[in-house]
Amino acid sequence: MGFFAFLRTNMAWLTAGFLLTFTSSFGQTFFISIFAGEIRATFGLSNGQWGGLYTLATSASAIAMVWAGVLTDRYRVRSLGAWILSGLALASLAMAAVPSVWVLVLVIFGLRFTGQGMTSQIAVVAMARWFVATRGKAVAIARLGHPIGEALLPVTFVALLGVMNWRLLWVVAAGAVLLAIPVLSLLLQRERIPSEMSMGNDAAGMGGRHWNRHDVLHHRLFWFAVPLLIGPPAFGTALFFHQVHLTEVKGWPLLQYVALLPLYSGVNLITMLGSGWAVDRLGTARLIPWVLLPMALGFFLMGQAQSLAGAAVALLLFGVTNGANGTVPAAFWAEFYGTRHIGAIKALSAALMVFGSAIGPGLTGALIDLGYPFPTQMLAIAVYFVFAAGLMAFGIRSARLSAN
Repeated sequence: MGFFAFLRTNMAWLTAGFLLTFTSSFGQTFFISIFAGEIRATFGLSNGQWGGLYTLATSASAIAMVWAGVLTDRYRVRSLGAWILSGLALASLAMAAVPSVWVLVLVIFGLRFTGQGMTSQIAVVAMARWFVATRGKAVAIARLGHPIGEALLPVTFVALLGVMNWRLLWVVAAGAVLLAIPVLSLLLQRERIPSEMSMGNDAAGMGGRHWNRHDVLHHRLFWFAVPLLIGPPAFGTALFFHQVHLTEVKGWPLLQYVALLPLYSGVNLITMLGSGWAVDRLGTARLIPWVLLPMALGFFLMGQAQSLAGAAVALLLFGVTNGANGTVPAAFWAEFYGTRHIGAIKALSAALMVFGSAIGPGLTGALIDLGYPFPTQMLAIAVYFVFAAGLMAFGIRSARLSAN
């Protein structure tokens, strides 16, 4: 089936996945961090305190994801999605009225759990289960909501901050999330659900097995993958989280810096589609060890950049990794461990990624408070990514040898 025929035949399902990932933007760091300056000023927080608070709330979200993520194996996307989006809208309204630091922790938890965590989980698990031979393309198309959200929302809301109160903008965000609920229901009037799918249609993983979460946790390849899973959300999140601090240190106007994000998002989008095509033809084993290397180079260049032109090159490299990372790891779990328990397995990996996004801002924020600006930390971050890529390559090779 050609690409356009694939789109036409599966338009409703793919659009539902796209809608979910786009709407998850309101719980993603790149959106929340737009308001970092206003939040810190309102509650008198330092970079380290704001990062620590964010780490606490997001870590709690990661723990909740381990248990809540399995719901995607049991319930319709249409019904579960509506409940989770309602929670995201409620959390957005709560941010508009948050009265104290202690309530702020709970609000950030709500945004991260419903937005970054469950909304993205529902979309990716649905694509991995509904599609087999075209799984890479399906995940890539659904994931396009992330780069498009990154391209449109930061520059739009930063511009609106000049004319509207930051709390009022969270009311606007809540309204946008609520509008997505009836659209999702309309798109999924005819939905394939897990209970309607025979076990014979589930794709098996390594060794012809249908791996469950217990099996995965006791398999060494999973642990080789952990640094790769944690790295991009940890330090990619930190990059967006500290963008106000980064531009202050570099002496760049914030609006001009966020105006570069569409370049990043454009490369992200192209790479996401390209990696989806590559997954369907080459498999994830050949691709996944290379995913982190552009981000390693990007952090090295961003740390050295003296101008916005240098920042633009670094952001393009970040876009390459983020695009591939949105597709390749998602397909990796289904390819290596099968789809029968993919919701529970993906919930585990999603929890690790959410945990990564928790520790990144907290760790880098604490180092900033200790006198190490974020650009100074970037060389060490680049080295970490090279290490994680090598570890994953070794893990893939080891798993293949043991399977033979």
